[in-house]
Amino acid sequence: MSTHTLDLTLVGWIGSEVRNYPSTDGSTEFTSFRMASTRRWFDRRENVWKDGRTEWFTVKLWRQAAQNAGHSLRKGDPVVVHGRLSTEEWAAPEGPRTTLVIEASAVGHDLTFGTTHFRRTLSPAAAEQGAAEGAEAPADVSGLDELADEDALVPAEDVAVEPEEVRTLVGAR
Repeated sequence: MSTHTLDLTLVGWIGSEVRNYPSTDGSTEFTSFRMASTRRWFDRRENVWKDGRTEWFTVKLWRQAAQNAGHSLRKGDPVVVHGRLSTEEWAAPEGPRTTLVIEASAVGHDLTFGTTHFRRTLSPAAAEQGAAEGAEAPADVSGLDELADEDALVPAEDVAVEPEEVRTLVGAR
């Protein structure tokens, strides 16, 4: 493991379709999407929220994380991404280009804007290995119905939210 890496955490929105690239000819499966992150701060002098420049990143995930992201993430989702920053250079008709790339080690929905439900995935190889070693393999519970949780959060009432209120709530972050 290198001691000189540029690891960072980004908060933003998925700005493209989430694309999966399956393994071919011995290559490793990966998933990729574009992410936008805009710095936001409160200007006390003018008493308003202000937005900085939007920065765009390409996020790449590998192996099982790639599969999970492909099943879980959609364009427009708010996400938190942690990983290693690098650049990729490529040729365009206009000339050479550079893209900021995050090789993600962790990705999740930003729960500031909504809820999500985690469901564990099981690798067939891990389940087989555990059974071969005599250990009890983890149970695949993905097909079972969830029991009601007595402590679950229940909305106090249904509230109609007007589109302008949604823009205000999202912009007020």
